[in-house]
Amino acid sequence: MFETTPIADLLILRPKRQTDPRGFFSETWSGELWLQRGLDIRWRQDNHSLSRQAGVLRGLHYQTPPMAQAKLVRCTRGSIWDVAVDARRGSPSFGKWFGIELSAENWLQMFVPRGFLHGFLTMEPDTEVQYKVDSPYAPECDGAVRWDDPDLAIDWPLTTGPLLSDRDAAAPRFAQWDTPFELGDSA
Repeated sequence: MFETTPIADLLILRPKRQTDPRGFFSETWSGELWLQRGLDIRWRQDNHSLSRQAGVLRGLHYQTPPMAQAKLVRCTRGSIWDVAVDARRGSPSFGKWFGIELSAENWLQMFVPRGFLHGFLTMEPDTEVQYKVDSPYAPECDGAVRWDDPDLAIDWPLTTGPLLSDRDAAAPRFAQWDTPFELGDSA
């Protein structure tokens, strides 16, 4: 169920899906399995977003301590290119990114620990993303880093410019941003 990535603590999950002529059943999260993996996370909020068009880019977002968030992200309709950037000062992979397609078809999930920037690009119209967070939304701790920062060089699968919020379009570059995260702060 758990798969590692090139970045420490960032995980891909592959929940099992049992199918039959009626449809499918899937256990998308199990506290017991997480505890066996050494992850004792208390999820506090579930979020659900809908993007009407392909090419909507949300990110790169974060929340500062003490309201930093770990996330468990999945796509339940359509598909996304999901990206996490290690923003933990002192990490060997500081400033490195990892991306993967999450879709309703492949049923993969990405666990994004505290100390990472997170964003996604919708690949299809009417895409729905659901994610758990271990800290509630706190607008005073909310922030963003530029999605197209050349220093990060994220390989977004874009054919045209993305649809962005004003906040994401005006976000600072990674080098201009003072990370509030330290290695060892992640969940």
